[in-house]
Amino acid sequence: MSQSQPFPFPREYFFPPFFTRQTNLTTHHAQLTKWSSLILSYCRHHRIFKLPLTPPDVTTTTTTTTPSATTTTAASTSSAVGDDLFYNRKINRRLSLSDTREVIDFLRKDGRAEYVSGNDKEGGGDVVWIYWRTPEEWASLVEAWVDETAQKGSVLTLYELTEGEGTRGTEFHGMDPELLQKALSVLVKRGKAQIFGQEDSQGVKFF
Repeated sequence: MSQSQPFPFPREYFFPPFFTRQTNLTTHHAQLTKWSSLILSYCRHHRIFKLPLTPPDVTTTTTTTTPSATTTTAASTSSAVGDDLFYNRKINRRLSLSDTREVIDFLRKDGRAEYVSGNDKEGGGDVVWIYWRTPEEWASLVEAWVDETAQKGSVLTLYELTEGEGTRGTEFHGMDPELLQKALSVLVKRGKAQIFGQEDSQGVKFF
């Protein structure tokens, strides 16, 4: 689905209770499940690989001092991708950062999220990997492409894999380079690839 297409938010996104932590355990589990599904679907739609937990307008509006500056800043970030995920402007409800982290922890236990900093404890950072496809799933896609295009024995740069004409039209074209590294590491462990070279000019050979 194209990034230019508006994301179809589920109906619960427009219910105020959805943004408030539910006290009933069964209801709360259902809430976490729905939030998890929403985050994965939203990030997949917009091809978001790293998700900031603190939206831009939260930090900017609290640091600006003049009304005109605050208004301008809010307007400039209101349409940013990811800004409307945890904040529904139509009903003026925002999921708190602590509740957001709880949802991320729920995703993390399912292998669908990971703090970029590598610290999975509370307060582990404000940016999170969202695995709408896990590194293992990305690895399988790359491996399938290698087989389909007869690339075994070939040496490609990481840039060619994410930005080259040869991968245009594949799901991993344009993906985050760090996530590609994670996927390729899976292939290395499977004995399907070898990575070599320096960071700026790394290459990969497929077997």
